[in-house]
Amino acid sequence: MPNALLVGLSRQVALRRELDVVANNIANINTAGFKANGAVFEEFIGKTARQGDLSHRDAKVSFVRDRATWTDMTQGAMERTGNPLDVAISGNGFIAIQTPNGERFTRNGAFQVNNAGQLVTSEGFQVMGEAGPIVMQPKDRDITISADGTISVREGANATTESQRGKLRLASFDNPGLLRKDGSSAFAAPDGVTPLPDTTSRFVQGSIEKSNVRSVVEMTRMIEVTRTYTSVATMLSQQSDMHRSAIEKLAEVPN
Repeated sequence: MPNALLVGLSRQVALRRELDVVANNIANINTAGFKANGAVFEEFIGKTARQGDLSHRDAKVSFVRDRATWTDMTQGAMERTGNPLDVAISGNGFIAIQTPNGERFTRNGAFQVNNAGQLVTSEGFQVMGEAGPIVMQPKDRDITISADGTISVREGANATTESQRGKLRLASFDNPGLLRKDGSSAFAAPDGVTPLPDTTSRFVQGSIEKSNVRSVVEMTRMIEVTRTYTSVATMLSQQSDMHRSAIEKLAEVPN
């Protein structure tokens, strides 16, 4: 296969990967606690595709290679909801949750109470307290979540004193960039990455952290990627037409 076609194909593969990343970001603009992804590419210097003498200095060809994706861990904007079960985190901490795949960590504080009285995420995963899962009672009212994560309630309509239902477990990481995404807003700590108690971040009750996706930037990126992909496709088509024309000329038998 001619070098121009190989180079163009490698560029199209990279653009397709970038488009997938951008599309996923746009799809999660309204997902609380979502962190945007970015694509990382690198130059790969390879030999020419054709067999033959590769001793010349211009024998190498530059390709594009998809290397990895990275996660933007910057804090998203806070949105006031007024829901007493919603919490946003002011700081770099993560809330510990329990999923079927094990312990995970999230910035999505849109919580609710399930039929068993457990405090769960919007996906139904248990929210973990420092002493285990947090369980509410049927008659609990006037739920208050303090800045340090302590959950207080009044038991029954005539109660005058507060009771505590636990304290949200808040974790931090020396290098949050090493966390691996598991779902739309949850993160898994890979081997060697240990969650540490977070004593500096604070909870804001009645608010949630919105996605940190910048819609205008992502839409611009999508347009740029689409246009570039179209340009590469046009170039490859022109290259194919040129080679077809050359073959037809060479195949002509002179009179």
